[in-house]
Amino acid sequence: MAGHIQDRWFKTETDANGKPTRVRSDRYGIGLRYRARYIGPDGTEKSKSFPDRQKGGAEKWLTRIEADMDAGQYIDPKAGQITFREYAEKWLGGLTTELGSREVVCRRIRLHAVPYLGTRPMGSFKPEHMRTWLNKLTSAVPNGTYRRAIYDSVSSLFNAAVDDCVIRSNPCHAQSVKAPIPEHRLIVPWTEERVLAVRAGLPDRFAATVDAGGGCGLRQGEVLGLAQENLDFDAGWVHVRQQVKRVGGTLVFAPPKRGKLRDAPLSPVVGAALRAHMRQVPPVAVTLPWKTPDGPPMTLRLVFTSTVGNAVWRSYFDDYVWKPALAHAGVIPPREPGKRYAPAPDDGMHALRHFYASVVLEAGGSIKALSTYLGHSDPGFTLRIYTHLMPSSEEKARAAVSSVFQRIQPVLELPAAA
Repeated sequence: MAGHIQDRWFKTETDANGKPTRVRSDRYGIGLRYRARYIGPDGTEKSKSFPDRQKGGAEKWLTRIEADMDAGQYIDPKAGQITFREYAEKWLGGLTTELGSREVVCRRIRLHAVPYLGTRPMGSFKPEHMRTWLNKLTSAVPNGTYRRAIYDSVSSLFNAAVDDCVIRSNPCHAQSVKAPIPEHRLIVPWTEERVLAVRAGLPDRFAATVDAGGGCGLRQGEVLGLAQENLDFDAGWVHVRQQVKRVGGTLVFAPPKRGKLRDAPLSPVVGAALRAHMRQVPPVAVTLPWKTPDGPPMTLRLVFTSTVGNAVWRSYFDDYVWKPALAHAGVIPPREPGKRYAPAPDDGMHALRHFYASVVLEAGGSIKALSTYLGHSDPGFTLRIYTHLMPSSEEKARAAVSSVFQRIQPVLELPAAA
């Protein structure tokens, strides 16, 4: 057995004959009687106290510690005393992911996990605590997809705690803990009429954002970060190399999502619209840091800028440019005096990207090509999102099967087409 057990209620003294004698100590009958002690792998002494009549429990504890050391599964019992809040701050401070992604994870943990789990020691978590938290999260966050993202961030935190030997296992991985199910909704692309109506409701300096988003499949940050240098009108390509994004309260130039640089076809019509826009509102040289607020400065001639020649904040664009255009097109109700516009989670600028995908697929474009144009990491992901936007595929399947089986069973009469 590793270590030894000290009986703090008794001590050994030498009597008049020079023999060791066990006598009561000054602590006899006070506090916990037994203290189990051992030397940890880091060379420091560890201990745990047990009450009277629990010497056997102390021995079992030391035996278990020894077995864990031999198996390489030792966890310092005191390591788990750190609270969820304290460990979360250490973990968040050490994340090495891209700064924007770190901010997203920080918001999830600090807003939706720390208020419920913050005071509990890490070593005390059990599956029941995660089930209770998830139940409360259901009421606080109605959207299942966002709940799943929060859960994944918390589970990653516990995975790190396992790696750091703070806890033995991740309580999120218990069979009784069910991860939130993301909400899978079929995308309903905008009609051509809606796209044109929203475009008509935008100020002149921003009307062509519809052409860039709906005609090239660019994300909002990529539209706001579109530079004159990215447009190859002669060859008919848009080179998607950067976006404008907010990082730590500062606008920066950053690579497109997941760093996926790409090229998208630029149609002559969309190219003409962008050229006309740049004649009316000439591109402005804007300097922003690259990737992080303290990153090296980069200067690009942006196609879309504010009235004072600065990069456009997404929050400003959404509230003061995009939503008024939605209201103009009848997508959302007009803004009431003194109030903000109604939420439009399904009708943000990303709707133009879905419209672009629907146009390409309806024209017979391939999923693989569309995936490249959109900057998706996997054509299978593109297929899962947009497969229902290929209405002609089922008719082709019916016609192909009918052509074969009509030869096999020519006597069958096909119903007249509706």
